[in-house]
Amino acid sequence: MIVAPFGRFTEGRVPDPGIAALFTRENRWQARLDVEAALALAEADAGLIPKESARAIALTARIEKLDIKRVLTATASASHPLVPLIEEFARTVGSKHGGWVHWGATTQNITQTADVLVLRDAHRTILQQLGRVLRAAAVLADDSADLPMAGRTHSQHAVPVTFGFKVAVWIDQLVAHTERLERLDDRLFCVLMGGAAGTFASFGDAGRVIEAGVAHRLGLHPMRVPSRSVNDGIVELVLVLAQLAGTIGKIGKDVYALMQPEFAEAFEPVPEGTVGSSTMPHKRNPQLALDMLTMSAELRALAAPALESMLHDQEANGAMTALLEDVSASAAVLAGDMLARLEVIMSGLELNPARMRENIKLSEGMIGSEALMLALGEKIGRQKAHDVVFEVAQAAPASGVPFLQMLRADPVVGGAFTVDELRGLIDPAAYLGLSQQIARELAGCAITTANRVASLPERAPLMTR
Repeated sequence: MIVAPFGRFTEGRVPDPGIAALFTRENRWQARLDVEAALALAEADAGLIPKESARAIALTARIEKLDIKRVLTATASASHPLVPLIEEFARTVGSKHGGWVHWGATTQNITQTADVLVLRDAHRTILQQLGRVLRAAAVLADDSADLPMAGRTHSQHAVPVTFGFKVAVWIDQLVAHTERLERLDDRLFCVLMGGAAGTFASFGDAGRVIEAGVAHRLGLHPMRVPSRSVNDGIVELVLVLAQLAGTIGKIGKDVYALMQPEFAEAFEPVPEGTVGSSTMPHKRNPQLALDMLTMSAELRALAAPALESMLHDQEANGAMTALLEDVSASAAVLAGDMLARLEVIMSGLELNPARMRENIKLSEGMIGSEALMLALGEKIGRQKAHDVVFEVAQAAPASGVPFLQMLRADPVVGGAFTVDELRGLIDPAAYLGLSQQIARELAGCAITTANRVASLPERAPLMTR
């Protein structure tokens, strides 16, 4: 897998999402045994293999019953991803029934279907994480809905917003990604059981019946065309996770900037004992935000190889299969690790309202120039008003004269408004638009989505054990 091989030094600060454990060799092999058991039982129902043999296969399909060292040794000599596991499985089932193991299936039928089972568990975990993140974000948005701060575009003061509005932007994207993940079900969770080329030739006329039986026992869907070159559902998962990574990276970038001493408006939580620098004791580094930026880049980079894996030539290409196996596993693990950090940040983000007020005053009212321009435009026309306010706003910093004083001295502006009217027009708190309303609306949306995700039914146990 394309993930950090030695972990990250911040792991002790965040909960383990448990996704990496899903992609361990033992868990993936167990998933393959589950598929083999479902296949045998479905084939017995279709009359293709003896029912007694199918029961024996299903009862033996537990990884702890196999000699793992034997499988590893055989894998090294056979240079095959599945045959040594099948041979050891068949040996463990016994000579009377073991010959029916893997009847009519090809390697990718088992490995891809097993990987889908693992991805299903990862998918559910990611949705649960998103639910917790959204719940924390809802509290943050609601609590800061009325907290004014400088809105920034192109890294410059734009118009005032509230911090709750900023969180609402984050929520909007996170909700969208949650909905995208929820809609993947019928395209992602599919059983691949068409035999060597997807024609069911090895299963005879019972192909579709066997496919349906395997799908039912594993809680998956049949495929319209069970071809080994059809992998768009898994690719779509990677692409949605890449989009999620883009949003988490954006949030990380926002927090990273807001923690700078020049801003000092918001801080990720820092547990007691956390060291910012080996040489500068004063530093409070945005460790989790930096992690999110790193992981976001890593996951977004997986979108290209995921798309590349769709380029099977003819009926199958093992390189494309192996590529997607690695990419999808890495994407799931990275998504879980990012969300673990985002949950900590959302739950414990420390805000500095006093610094937000100081920063919003840096332009001495120029952040309210749009409100002034629109009010003046009602009297002299929008474009002329824009030109007048623009000239004053550009001259004020260079002259060192306060913006309000220059406005009062300007014959057009000073002649149109009293000083109290000017103060009101350039007051940031009076020009928040619908920031507060949007913040509270999205807080509600986050709770609704979190509740829906939390109410998802538990995955039914596999009908093979």
